[in-house]
Amino acid sequence: MPSLRLEVFDSSISSDGTPQPLVEASAMEEAKIASFEQGYSAGWEDAAAAQQGDQSRIRADLARNLQTLAFTFQDARSHVLQAIKPLILEMTNRLLPEVARDALAPTVLEALMPIADSLGDTPLILVLNPAARDSVEELITQATGLPMVIEEEPSLGEGQVYIRFGTSETKVDLTQVTSDISAAVRAYFNLNTPT
Repeated sequence: MPSLRLEVFDSSISSDGTPQPLVEASAMEEAKIASFEQGYSAGWEDAAAAQQGDQSRIRADLARNLQTLAFTFQDARSHVLQAIKPLILEMTNRLLPEVARDALAPTVLEALMPIADSLGDTPLILVLNPAARDSVEELITQATGLPMVIEEEPSLGEGQVYIRFGTSETKVDLTQVTSDISAAVRAYFNLNTPT
């Protein structure tokens, strides 16, 4: 039986009948190296593109989460402010005038002390609301012993006192101070009320 002969596709037949490769070994090696380099570069580019895509996705997720947290913080802050608003307003409306009433006599005394030495025998005139007379008169008399004339003026607020000596006059107005503080507290809550 004749031997089976297979056709060789990667070589050519030389003149002496021996098969010769179509591509030399060194050229084949260079082609393999070039293919490897091309594949390696393509893989590196794919990895870099995938990493860039991952980083972009992570940045977008982080920005979205931070924005959600910011809204959550603002919502929580708004709820807390709305919850304490009645308490703070009530304290401002009830306690602040009482604190001002208690602080009126010491505040008048504090305003008098710098001028007490220069008064000599000149009487001090205090113009105040009749409701504040007792506490102011008692403290000023005990602390200074200055000659004093007290004029009651019902149109003044309970936290207002005019201190007159000679031709000069000083005003102590805790009524206005409490009013300004109350207005500032209300304005703060109005600014922080969600629309």
